Amino acid sequence: MPSDKRWVGSWAAAPAPAEVVVGFSNQTIRLNPRLSIGGERLRVRISNAYGNRPLLIGAATIALRDKGPAIVARSSRKLTFGGRDAAVVAVGAVQYSDAVDLSVPPLADLAVSFHLPGDVPTNFAITGRYARQTNYISPPGNFAAAAAMPVGNLTDKWFFLCGVDVLAPSDALGVVALGDSLTDGNISTIDAFCRWPDQLARRLVACAGRPVGVMNNGLGGNRLLHDIPGDSGLRRFDRDVLAQPGVTHVIVLLGANDLRNRWAKPEEEVTAESMIAGLRQMALRAHTAGIKIIAATLTPFGNDTAWNRTRETHRVAVNAWIRESGVFDGVADFDAALRDPEIPTRMRAADDCGDGLHASDGGYCKMGDAIDLALFA
Repeated sequence: MPSDKRWVGSWAAAPAPAEVVVGFSNQTIRLNPRLSIGGERLRVRISNAYGNRPLLIGAATIALRDKGPAIVARSSRKLTFGGRDAAVVAVGAVQYSDAVDLSVPPLADLAVSFHLPGDVPTNFAITGRYARQTNYISPPGNFAAAAAMPVGNLTDKWFFLCGVDVLAPSDALGVVALGDSLTDGNISTIDAFCRWPDQLARRLVACAGRPVGVMNNGLGGNRLLHDIPGDSGLRRFDRDVLAQPGVTHVIVLLGANDLRNRWAKPEEEVTAESMIAGLRQMALRAHTAGIKIIAATLTPFGNDTAWNRTRETHRVAVNAWIRESGVFDGVADFDAALRDPEIPTRMRAADDCGDGLHASDGGYCKMGDAIDLALFA
């Protein structure tokens, strides 16, 4: 690797157990991630984090996406793994592809295709995450290199792909967004790229400073302190933050689902003190690794059925601590960006998707606009 270059994550998806029963049998999946920073050399990462048996990849390609399941002519590149076309991803492991030469601009849409030659049965613990994007599953066959892959089914989930990295200048930065469905962009318009990390990536590209990769490791339903769905934020911090290629900064937005405690387990009821302790641990772990940490304030959810006065008191206390403690390298005040000035326990109607918890497309973009780009100077 040239001394003036380093690998930086340009796109990411947090591995998690799939919430629906899915199986594959001699099929190809074509996934369409949108990068943040561009470059001339790429590699992908494949996760079998929750598999209960090895995952066999028979063939894989990466290309610039055209429309639907089609790719841009002459942009397809075969992906290899240690020089081999096939790969076996061990249970619980992540596998990196070999690097390929492919010139991609910032915010490029890619097509990453995996042929799954054997059976991936429905009791296989699929590593997948809601994408808010349209991805494609073929009829039986290896269509990894197809210019326009035939489509058997559509899916709005990511399967197995957990990262795309770019060989970037040595001064490039890498920002991980660690959060729950508000970071994952739940209920935002599919294929509209309205998640707040998308908006942050657009702003960083437009400011024409040093390259900054943005890796969205949001996970719907995720909690700071407790597992399910997926691992808790504290548990997955090493994998989804510290292990990300080129990471220099992390933005943490976690705690709303802890407060909501939708399983109504008394032993999992949280307090401001317990959440503050968890966030303080994240700050210590980030700083120990030389990573700057930006804490996001918790957005209001006064119209959600899980809201009550006690939980609101804890939310307000956590936000006050985030703003005033000085523990973090910066604050993203999402609460101030979205709350209704007349009813501060709720989001503005225009910024609420309608469920009282998640933002609208415009609200998500306001969150991305609320982050001070000087934090990445």
